[in-house]
Amino acid sequence: MAHMALTTPASLTVGFDLDMTLIDSRPGIRACYQALSERTGAYIDADLAVTRLGPPLAEELINWFPAEEVAEVADLYREMYPTIAIAATPAMRGAREAIAAVREAGGRAIVVTAKYEPNAKLHLAHLGIEPDAVIGDLWAEQKAQALREHGASVYVGDHVGDVRGARTAGAMSVAVATGPCDAGELRTAGADVVLADLTEFPRWFSTYCEAPRA
Repeated sequence: MAHMALTTPASLTVGFDLDMTLIDSRPGIRACYQALSERTGAYIDADLAVTRLGPPLAEELINWFPAEEVAEVADLYREMYPTIAIAATPAMRGAREAIAAVREAGGRAIVVTAKYEPNAKLHLAHLGIEPDAVIGDLWAEQKAQALREHGASVYVGDHVGDVRGARTAGAMSVAVATGPCDAGELRTAGADVVLADLTEFPRWFSTYCEAPRA
């Protein structure tokens, strides 16, 4: 008979995505795209852009700028971002409580995001959310690098790319239907658990920690 044991605090690391998982970055990003449009003279439909957050910045900019200009424009966007987007961006409902739930269980909470890492850290500092580590500039399957490095057994995100990252890392995929992908898309992509939002996370996580493991 297989030995069964509860999840131990020492083995408990939970990864979280940032945009539309821990923070509602739409207001700040919308404002930054509008400012970028004014600065460059290029048309950007900021309202459309914020409906498809998740992938790296370059994947959005290619819709509005010639390919040879994307890298330079991305640098400009990142330079403008702190003064425009940080203060305009609130935490998602349940974000602080989700981090707290992991800590109260004796675990570690890390943030793994496609966002430019310095700006990700600015968001979290502004909101008073203090994870154990922040790793930026990783998208979809690339997120598995950080998840494996930190020994994360769970990864929480809002996008099908987050589901792929969790599965690539061999972590449980917990999806929240607060971003551009609805619950059905997240399940189809292979999410192990789909929550309406992070307010449901502490109760789910308590059950997860109490469940016996083989």
